[in-house]
Amino acid sequence: MMHPRLSTFTLAVLCSLASALWAFPFGPVLELDVTPRTTVPVSGLLGCNRFQGLAVNYSTLLLEDGAGMLYVGAREAVYALNLFNISVTRNNTSMDWAASADQKRQCLTKGRDNQTECYNYIRFLDRYNETHLYTCGTHAFRPRCAYIDAERFSFVRFEEGREKCPYDPAKGYTGFIVDGEMYSASQYEFRSSPDIRRNFPFPNLRTEEAPTRWLQEADFVGSALLRESINSSIGDDDKLYFFFTERNTEQSPYSSQTRVSRVARVCKGDIGGQRTLQRKWTSFLKARLVCSIPEYELQFNILRSVFIQEGPTVHDSTFWGVFGLEWKNVKASAVCQYSLKDVQAVFDGPYMELQDSKWREYSGKVPDLRPGSCITDQHRAQLINTSRDLPDSVLMFARRHPLMAKQIQPIGGRPLLFKKSVDYTRIAVLKVSAVDGRSYRMLFMGTDDGWLHKAVEIGDRVHIIEELQLFEGSQRINNMVISRKQGSVYVSAASGVVQVPLSACARYTSCYDCVFARDPLCGWDGRQCVEISSYPDKSNITQDVQMGNRGCDDMTADGLVSHRTRSVMAGDDVLLQCELHSNLAAPRWTLNGEQLQGYGTEAGYRTGTDGLLIIGAQSRQSGHYRCYAVENGVWVPVRSYMVRVQPVVAASPRLPSDPTALPESFFTTTSMLPVTPTSVPTEQPLHSPPAALPSGPEFQTNRHMEAMYISLVAVLGGLCLVLTVVLLYVSFCAHSDQAGRKYSQHGLSLPAVTERKRSSHLELKTISSHCNGRADMRGRAASTDGVFLQIVPGEGHASPSSEPPPAPPLPMPPPLPSTDFTNGLSATLPSVLRKMNGNSYVLLGQGDSEMTSPLYHSFTEELNRILEKRKHTQFDVEPDESSV
Repeated sequence: MMHPRLSTFTLAVLCSLASALWAFPFGPVLELDVTPRTTVPVSGLLGCNRFQGLAVNYSTLLLEDGAGMLYVGAREAVYALNLFNISVTRNNTSMDWAASADQKRQCLTKGRDNQTECYNYIRFLDRYNETHLYTCGTHAFRPRCAYIDAERFSFVRFEEGREKCPYDPAKGYTGFIVDGEMYSASQYEFRSSPDIRRNFPFPNLRTEEAPTRWLQEADFVGSALLRESINSSIGDDDKLYFFFTERNTEQSPYSSQTRVSRVARVCKGDIGGQRTLQRKWTSFLKARLVCSIPEYELQFNILRSVFIQEGPTVHDSTFWGVFGLEWKNVKASAVCQYSLKDVQAVFDGPYMELQDSKWREYSGKVPDLRPGSCITDQHRAQLINTSRDLPDSVLMFARRHPLMAKQIQPIGGRPLLFKKSVDYTRIAVLKVSAVDGRSYRMLFMGTDDGWLHKAVEIGDRVHIIEELQLFEGSQRINNMVISRKQGSVYVSAASGVVQVPLSACARYTSCYDCVFARDPLCGWDGRQCVEISSYPDKSNITQDVQMGNRGCDDMTADGLVSHRTRSVMAGDDVLLQCELHSNLAAPRWTLNGEQLQGYGTEAGYRTGTDGLLIIGAQSRQSGHYRCYAVENGVWVPVRSYMVRVQPVVAASPRLPSDPTALPESFFTTTSMLPVTPTSVPTEQPLHSPPAALPSGPEFQTNRHMEAMYISLVAVLGGLCLVLTVVLLYVSFCAHSDQAGRKYSQHGLSLPAVTERKRSSHLELKTISSHCNGRADMRGRAASTDGVFLQIVPGEGHASPSSEPPPAPPLPMPPPLPSTDFTNGLSATLPSVLRKMNGNSYVLLGQGDSEMTSPLYHSFTEELNRILEKRKHTQFDVEPDESSV
């Protein structure tokens, strides 16, 4: 059971985090929670190519733009794909590299999972020299490495990989080969600590573990080489940067922060110390990367991916980091941008020192030859040409002070992008030029569920152009590389690799849609949205990345907007659909040129993501409705409707003088059909619809009692007339029985006909989307569009001498074939009904198979149940509105 104090603390942390997240829409950082402008599912992708071999878990990518090749490392296989189109394969595009059966058995004896761990996962793949590649795999918990002949694409030689590749496919790992030297960082052994190593050539180097451990359960996500020796005024050395998340050993105001993000730096020319730090890095330093929202004290501690882009000079380089929250049950991501100059300033600052098991800023004297720095002209002037020439005092200080006191803050002091409910796993950045002559950075971010977010950095914020679903189902994006030459980004996941074009300008079909996208690679040429790279002369290209609303003419003209007509009966609800393709657009509606203000039940309107709902339509709501998509301050017409509200006319049919001429459907319609009123008075109780008068056996019983009474009177009158009375009685009974059968089949006795002159009358109306509908008293609805079905309560007054009122002058469509059923409904009723607002039904579909619809039978069964309940009730002589 959780300790009460711990439980209270956890609850407080979660509450503060939740309040911080929920406060975003109302706080001053509203722009951080960025919404992608458009959402594109797998079926809507344009120009994508796919590769899926026999293997799974495509995690390692090596892009060689010059050779036009993409090398892919998967589980127990390596592939060589054509960059132009990865779907086109050749004979020697794959090599199998599986662990042996004996090795897999040994893996099982170590207690490993034979479904996920006892395989050979390719973790490292890089160019070794001009003719060969070098690769390493976990090899069922016994790492192996191999050389590959790039031209023939075949294995040449295998070797031990325990010092170069992790044993566990789930462990964080990063590495690269440069100038024939291999550098890697991971946890290599089962019981060993994480380590940053130079694997070859000799001498091999690694990090220190005692007396001060330099790395604390580090999880590596990326690395890079920056050649800071080029044009250096101090004769500096190249630097290697490693990015990771590790256990927090510092004092923190938030005890819940158990992990922190770091960047570590070593010198490429480091070869270790002579006596102190032998075969250890003498230049190792690390500092904390901060990515937080200060006003909410929200810290993003988990580093998931990094991307470094060099500037005009190496010191102008910039790198981006994707961060997540430490709590795994809360999904959120932040992208922070850092300057290399800020990183260098922190590494030139004060050190931290471990005192009494706590890290504090060191305030003592620092050696003249700054510990952790690379060999420069200052060192060479003192005859220190390599790290082995460094004094022991400098090396001892470097051994005990690996951590810097200052923290590396992001550019602007806050995240460049914040995204709720998303876990970004990879990031890649590309610098492009736009029509306005400016350079923009485009960000490509992969998620943990198989989506790719394409964004552009505009000033100090990010605009997400679109989100693309690259894989069916939920698949983590494992890796991502960009080819400027091919104009594609290559994304790998568990099931395969997808080649996605950097831009899909053809998706934007109008000028304003092209401009609103704010894609630096797309522009409007007057007819279509095109890639600007294919136009040498860009003077006639319309593009507005900065504002996203300038350059197009007649944005408010609705010449290309579809127009539709709706006819609706008064009191009905009608939905005017208006689908917006942009997630950033807001719907605005006008009626006869006037903007509709105030939405709600009192105003008679209600808006939603799919359109405008007119509630209880009235004649004043007839007119011309227009729907606009308002984006970046521009009103763009989307849909146009002409709505006509028709008055409700209650038809009162005349009862014929001969009751036998009444059609059976009249009685079943008026007495059986259930109606829900729109409003019910509270002063009086609801009354059930009048039930039918007694008929059939009950009617015959009454007649027999009358006959017995007459017989008794005849006997008392005289025995002499018995025979005559009996004969008259038999004759009269025969006549009465025939008449009773004749009227009882209609559920009505002859005397009851005159009592039914004033009965409740129900009228069934069908409202069409495109044409006017009309219904008669039998409940037959005729409509060509069939959107709404209404049952209108009313009170009919019929007499044998009165004529029914004329029907409204509406066009009558051709009659549909009708077959009456036992419940009084005709076969032309819709097959699918859904109740709306109490007194109307939405017609969802009407076809030729109404009798087979399960919803139709459930509807008629409901009517029969209601009818059975009301069979034994009595008529109201003069029912009011509440009785129906």
